[in-house]
Amino acid sequence: MMDPLAGSAWNRPETVAGFAQSSPNPVLMQFAQDELCQTGASHAIDLGCGAGRNAVPLAGLGWHVLGVDLSWPMLAAAAERAHEAPRAAHLRLALAPMGALPVRGQCVDLIVAHGIWNLARSGAEFRLAVAEAARVAKPGAGLFVFTFSRHTLPPDAKPVEGEAFVFTQFSGQPQCFLTEDQLISELGAAAFTGDPGVPLRELNRPAPGMLPGSGPVIFEGGFRYRA
Repeated sequence: MMDPLAGSAWNRPETVAGFAQSSPNPVLMQFAQDELCQTGASHAIDLGCGAGRNAVPLAGLGWHVLGVDLSWPMLAAAAERAHEAPRAAHLRLALAPMGALPVRGQCVDLIVAHGIWNLARSGAEFRLAVAEAARVAKPGAGLFVFTFSRHTLPPDAKPVEGEAFVFTQFSGQPQCFLTEDQLISELGAAAFTGDPGVPLRELNRPAPGMLPGSGPVIFEGGFRYRA
């Protein structure tokens, strides 16, 4: 099969190597562990799984995980990472976009959108990805979101013409940077509501009067599909 990201920065060996060495998100791991204990859930999907930083440990916890990504080298690195990991047989990998997931509807107990929805190049693409997550979610499914905050950019930054939350100032490419109200509204339109067990918070936001850092400000939090 052709590699949709051939020639892109995501396929560069140094990029893949960096992701392959990344540790899992500890807040996500605790959320996932709690889901297993409290609901007996078993099926998870990791959108834009990259080199498996979260997908492989989720399988190790006992989840049956499908990791999807558009980069063959990233998926190959995820497979390598899983090779000798606990419960490697619980992990499957697929080349697929976030807006067309290769699973039937209402079959997933946990959706992980970790650093992927912010890569949408338009509001329409973002909404398609969220709607696709809702399509595959079982009623009551958990959703873990890790995505760019509008506070990454200067207050006077202007979005792409015709877009509400798509900007090019961070990387030169269109990416999504939502305010808290926008994120809650967009997810709410797809029947995802906040989970009080993992309240939405901002990471890396500088204190008032401090200069912005070099990395993005991130929203992290848990949601629940209320079909």
